[in-house]
Amino acid sequence: MTARKTLAMRPTLAARVPRTAMVMAAGLGKRMRPLTATRPKPLVEVAGKPLIDHVFDRLRSAGVQRAIVNVHYLADALEAHVTHRVKDVEVVVSDERRQLMETGGGLVQAREMIGDEPFLCVNSDNLWVDGPIDAIRQLAAAWDDERMDALLLLVPLARAHCHRGQGDFHLDAFGRIVGRRKPGRLAPFVFTGVQILSPRVIRDWPEGPFSTNLFWQRAIDAGRAWGLVHQGLWFDVGTPQAIAATESVLADG
Repeated sequence: MTARKTLAMRPTLAARVPRTAMVMAAGLGKRMRPLTATRPKPLVEVAGKPLIDHVFDRLRSAGVQRAIVNVHYLADALEAHVTHRVKDVEVVVSDERRQLMETGGGLVQAREMIGDEPFLCVNSDNLWVDGPIDAIRQLAAAWDDERMDALLLLVPLARAHCHRGQGDFHLDAFGRIVGRRKPGRLAPFVFTGVQILSPRVIRDWPEGPFSTNLFWQRAIDAGRAWGLVHQGLWFDVGTPQAIAATESVLADG
């Protein structure tokens, strides 16, 4: 039996979903202007609720108990929303008001809050619909701490709704990430913004803000970065125009 089949055939309902999630919510939302002139991007509404509420719906459904939310742009509004309106998930705020740390720096700043167990990391500005199996539970079922430092939920480029990019990653036949997209070329899979990480990846970081790409590349080079293909829908809700397109697909069922 191949490694890919072993991953796919694990009993997903019995998987141990990470207790803690890091919700990346500190970005400036420049592509979403003018909607983000008066509110942070995670509070922009799509299909009747803020983007970050869609994320918390998925966390709650999967059984995540605790979420660390980093804040920077219009931080007061976002902090008030997640601390007063989110129910059934414990919320802890990682304050980046003084300096936006980007995704990698955000993980470093929240490192002590994250703890020492594998954790879920989710971008607050994307929207996904589960396929036959809850995507977070599917990630948890595929996680293998002995051979993984990062497990990314990916979607085929052809099914990346509203996405204007050219793909992010290449996978081998077993689901291991073997490379990033090269300039001027396409990559077959797009990162959805949902992943499980081991705290092991948060090490030897540079000063100041930096991207999670640094941690990913180390994991790829070590053969410890893997991808799982999402079986449901995923939307890159990065611009005002993408909101209507996303809502149209959702309304069609």
